[in-house]
Amino acid sequence: MRQFCLGYFVFMNETKTNIYVLIPAYNEEKAIGKVIAALPKTLLREVVVVNNASTDHTAQVAAQAGATVLLENEKGYGAACLRGLAYLAEKKPPLAPDIVVFIDGDYSDYPEELPLLVAPIVQNTHDLVIGSRNLGTSEKGALTPQQLFGNWLATRLLRLLYKVQFTDLGPFRAIAYDKLRALHMQDRNYGWTVEMQAKAAQKGLRCTEIAVRYRPRIGTSKISGTLKGTILAGYKILWTIFKYA
Repeated sequence: MRQFCLGYFVFMNETKTNIYVLIPAYNEEKAIGKVIAALPKTLLREVVVVNNASTDHTAQVAAQAGATVLLENEKGYGAACLRGLAYLAEKKPPLAPDIVVFIDGDYSDYPEELPLLVAPIVQNTHDLVIGSRNLGTSEKGALTPQQLFGNWLATRLLRLLYKVQFTDLGPFRAIAYDKLRALHMQDRNYGWTVEMQAKAAQKGLRCTEIAVRYRPRIGTSKISGTLKGTILAGYKILWTIFKYA
């Protein structure tokens, strides 16, 4: 709680920082409103939800909750994130982004912990901050065995090949916008998060992790919830790690 208060204090005294939140969302109508409502919106310039070819009412719920809603018809986590970044690239001063925060639309993360992630960037001590579920507290069943093993393997390969210390590939993360643009992100599906961490290490970005809480998501995971999704995600993550080594 003390750390949370420190992060919140930093934000309240840094009024010139433009912070944008990007939420890729596929069929998250039951969760997306809760995510948006829990974000500390008085500290944010804009909340952007990228509706990734949803077949439910994700877009309508997100718009009603106050988010800007974009459409990306190509299914894929990375494709949705890239659509959001293309939108942010159109922003000109004084609306140009300083920090971009990524968070999932399934309400598994705690959006109110956002100040913890951005504080190191606002204070100019780090460029990329990963919300680590392994350092924090995860409720029983929030992370599947395959997710736990996948994170363990991927972070150890990152350490071996890129000489960088990560404990998680957590989707809840913050990054300085100029540093993000310099990474030239490309992955359009499962490799997005690990591509960012691998390239950040490669380019010498100042990276750190913050312990975050994690709970079971609302609904079924489109990746770890199916055997096919788990296999495809695992293959793509490993392929991406070796691709940039």
